Amino acid sequence: MHWVRTIALSAGAFLLLMQSGVAQEAPTVEELDNGYSLSFPEGPDVMWPAINSSRGRTLFASKGCVVCHAVNGVGGQVGPALDAARMPPFANPLEFAAQMFRGAPRMIELQERDLGYRIDLTGQELADIVGFVHDQTEQRRFTEDDIPPEVERLMPFQQL
Repeated sequence: MHWVRTIALSAGAFLLLMQSGVAQEAPTVEELDNGYSLSFPEGPDVMWPAINSSRGRTLFASKGCVVCHAVNGVGGQVGPALDAARMPPFANPLEFAAQMFRGAPRMIELQERDLGYRIDLTGQELADIVGFVHDQTEQRRFTEDDIPPEVERLMPFQQL
């Protein structure tokens, strides 16, 4: 018996699956507003979130990532700049999350010190931020105007 697994992906994640060999057989693709729904014959019971880079741009600023990380020179310099031009092509979003996990103790310490809170992200929010970090077109739209006043107040010593 063949089971069909349906997952939601961005175009980049779809290409990543096809190139990595995870998708052995061609999936059925249906375009959705927030990404693509793919149906694979047999496979893991896993759902990949559809990545929305525009929503990621908003989250990057509103959640406070911008306090420590810059994009296109906008933001803090405590952490590494996250310019898409410097990111590897067809990056694995799980590797990005693993890298964050490895740095989590220090990031949490700095968040509590500099922000007064820990940044809390859902899986969908993290997927959208990862999308933004790898999307040069969306990053070109990122300006100081994207930073909410309550977050900008947390950046008194940062170069905006």
